[in-house]
Order: sequence, then C-alpha cells, then structure tokens
Amino acid sequence: MLHHVEIYVADLEKSRLFWSELLEELSYELYQSWNEGFSYKCGETYLVFVQTEESFIAEGYHRKRIGLNHLAFHGGTKERVDDFRAKLKAKGIKLLYEERYPFAGGENHYAVFFEDPDGMKVEICTEVTT
Repeated sequence: MLHHVEIYVADLEKSRLFWSELLEELSYELYQSWNEGFSYKCGETYLVFVQTEESFIAEGYHRKRIGLNHLAFHGGTKERVDDFRAKLKAKGIKLLYEERYPFAGGENHYAVFFEDPDGMKVEICTEVTT
C-alpha cells in the first residue's frame, strides 16, 4: 500500500486552491498545513504539496521528462466522471484528450484527463465492463 506522495509546486497558493477543492470532492481530508506546504489524506495514504525553492522553479515541470507522469484517482461511476469533467470545464481548467473523451485511456477505461496549475496530468477514472 502506498504511504504518501510528495509533489513540489511552483505556486503554493494556486496549487492549494486547485488541489484542495479536487481532493475534498474525492473524499480526502486536510491532514497537515504549514507555511511551505499542505497535505490531504484518504485512508492511510496522503498527498503532500510543497513550495519549490525559487532556484529550482525556472526549469519547470513536464510530465514527459523522467519522473512522475500523472496521478489517477478512482471516480466511482461514469456519471461522477462526467460531473467532474463538467466542473473542470466550467472552471476553465485545461482538459486533455478531449477529442477521445471518455475513452482516451482505452475502451474499458472511462476517464477525464486534465492538468493541475503546474501542468501535471491528473486523471479521474472508472472501469467499465461491456
């Protein structure tokens, strides 16, 4: 079982707004908060977000470089995934693979893909059976 994942972010407050709302809707609860970061917990697993030091921000993040590609969350039902998509669109959040929605991950994988404020790919999905 995964214990935690720590993610460095370029703008802590932008990330806090984005991730707090998303994670709370996915039943995560605020776990820790301090000047340089915050974390959300669901069960025994938690996600930590920490402000990147200024000297490391210029390089930026890109999911196609070595390292983390994306985070995927269980969405529950197709309707809930659709609901997340509608809310993301309404907020102007960059959606990915829109031309292949909802099966960009394959014919049995119903998902919405989008980016966080740093361009990290995030996915909310559910499996479908035919």
